Amino acid sequence: MTELDYDIAICGAGPAGMALAALLVKRGVSAARIVLIDAKTLEQASKDPRSLALSWGSRQILEQIGAWPTAATAIEQIHVSRRGQFGRSLIDRKDYDLPALGYVSRYGNLVTALGAVCAQAGIASLRPARVEALDEMDDAVALTITGGADGVPRVQRAAIVVQAEGGLFNEQQNRATHRDYRQTAIIAQVRSTLPPPHRAFERFTEQGPLALLPQDDEYSLVWCVRPDTAAELQALNDADFLQALGAAFGDRVGKFTHATPRLAFRLGLNADPRSTARTVAIGNAAQTLHPVAGQGLNLGLRDVTVLARLLAQGATPAMLAQFTAQRQRDRGTTVRITDTMARIFANDSPAQAVLGLSLAAIDIISPARSLLAELMMYGRR
Repeated sequence: MTELDYDIAICGAGPAGMALAALLVKRGVSAARIVLIDAKTLEQASKDPRSLALSWGSRQILEQIGAWPTAATAIEQIHVSRRGQFGRSLIDRKDYDLPALGYVSRYGNLVTALGAVCAQAGIASLRPARVEALDEMDDAVALTITGGADGVPRVQRAAIVVQAEGGLFNEQQNRATHRDYRQTAIIAQVRSTLPPPHRAFERFTEQGPLALLPQDDEYSLVWCVRPDTAAELQALNDADFLQALGAAFGDRVGKFTHATPRLAFRLGLNADPRSTARTVAIGNAAQTLHPVAGQGLNLGLRDVTVLARLLAQGATPAMLAQFTAQRQRDRGTTVRITDTMARIFANDSPAQAVLGLSLAAIDIISPARSLLAELMMYGRR
């Protein structure tokens, strides 16, 4: 049998990768048998300015390992509407007897908290380092790793390799399920004059969804538009951009008064639920989704909980096969819902005309609203 350096090698020390490592230790796996590998240092990752939408279920997962970030803004209501159409749906945490439906946290705060948990547990970390090649054998996987002080590639062997580094949609290789939505997300922090406390907004426009997520005294903006419109928005000065945002969103939060420098990301679906005998992908590495329902990291953390429970029983191919089977329903449902919504709202489709009535029906019919809330808070378990 091949001599192993580790039982479990996790490629990607972002939120999903570090949460998996910490939860494995929590479930009894020796920290000495786990390694995290990432191209960025923790200090570099902690400076990432992006914001994350975390569901109530994700908070429960992070609390298990002592990594709940202290700087997180609660979402107590989610207001869903269609621009220019009658009807809306309002999901309220009071209807479900919860302190919050979800939270908004900065990426840097979350990885800093997770990094501290992993360091305290004694989990090995190779960073900055890059996995250049994987050679899967019958009884192990050989990882060729670069990035050491001497610059010489070295080979480490693990029983199981977990791919947890997804990257951006436009930088990924095509997976089994691949769709370019021909949309670009404009990301920024914005302020307004009359923000309702702890209320998130999902506003569907002719070109795509526009989300405002409460964060401190600002909103985290995710505005999905066609690429040509994105280029025009990026070229605007701040005053003109805020005016365009107000025209697209309306006046429910008052007038927009401030915006940080804007980032732009291409959007698409890129998913493959399969695993090999000794390798498996989780989170964004398994399914890159449209941000329409904010399910990307939350789905990844649900992957983490199941995989940690199984690998704690043994780092074997049988456990990876069980993981793939057990995660099929939640992954499949979430991919289908986000893909359907993204395709409807990626263009001026006739299907958009009935959205207002659909939202009104959801708000009136309690079971429909409860199903939507369940998907937002926990996923399809």
